[in-house]
Amino acid sequence: LRGPAAFVAALQPGTPAAAVLPERLQRREVERQQGVERQRQKKEAQVVKEERSEFLVAAFAREREAVEALLAAGPLEEAAARLQGLQKLLTESVRFLAPYEVRQGQEAVARLQGDLVARRQQLQPKKKFAFRALKKEAAPGSEPRPVEPTRPEAAAPAPGDGLAEGEPGGPPLCGFSGAEDEELELGPAELLQRDVVLSELRGCRVRLHGNANTLRVRDCRGCTVLCGPVSTSVLVDGCSDCLLVVACQQLRTHRTRDSRFYVQVTSRAVIEDCTKVSFAPYTWSYPGIERDFEASGLDRNRNNWNLVDDFNWLATDKPSPNWSLISDQERISCWD
Repeated sequence: LRGPAAFVAALQPGTPAAAVLPERLQRREVERQQGVERQRQKKEAQVVKEERSEFLVAAFAREREAVEALLAAGPLEEAAARLQGLQKLLTESVRFLAPYEVRQGQEAVARLQGDLVARRQQLQPKKKFAFRALKKEAAPGSEPRPVEPTRPEAAAPAPGDGLAEGEPGGPPLCGFSGAEDEELELGPAELLQRDVVLSELRGCRVRLHGNANTLRVRDCRGCTVLCGPVSTSVLVDGCSDCLLVVACQQLRTHRTRDSRFYVQVTSRAVIEDCTKVSFAPYTWSYPGIERDFEASGLDRNRNNWNLVDDFNWLATDKPSPNWSLISDQERISCWD
């Protein structure tokens, strides 16, 4: 009867539990309370994340509608500025959104960028055809030749266009394609706020000195790409055995393996369907790079090079095996 009496005594007011309960039961009670507190904090964190996600989705929707209205009737300069802000909002919200919400946002931004290109082309004054004023007299017995109109000059691409180079409706191609074992280079005047595409390169070393608007690297093998600051996004797709040095707002990597990235990125990098990719901070430099960073609008003091979201790895308690960090001893500091 002493055992039950002790427990009854523990329930009486003024009786200290520590004086009655065995130490083992006290430890269990402490652990139980700690577990309850952890569950409470986890639930609160989830609620906060969901509320923040709802807030960001609503803010994105409002800003998207504002851009659509400006594209329909407002000044295109303001639409382009608001669209850049929308891209930045999405970039900074990646870690709070579900993968499908990120994809929807990226698709919406890409569509609006295409609409901006189309509106610019629609409002651009068309050049008139000019006909030759002088005609040579036809030789006796020969058929008269028709007068040919002169070709209009190609329109220069507008800065900030969102379509990929060479795609229907997009500006002319800026970049390199199909080269093998070559040294390739573009300078500031060629890159200034243009979309750059590197595709199907093999064993090439590419230097891009200047401020591009976007960079797309597709289906490259065994290449080194050194790129100055990119104002918006860098997309790497279907590459292998590559070394990429890029500075940008947003880095997205798909279907890429056995590649190393030296990055300056203001948001969290995103990988999908990738294996054996590794990351280190951006270390490339060249004369005039500070001027290019100012033109790009990137914050040099903000670099999330070691924060990577793997869309194929949903476990929160274990790190993704698909990416890693390059150790200090293995990092490259001199690129020339």
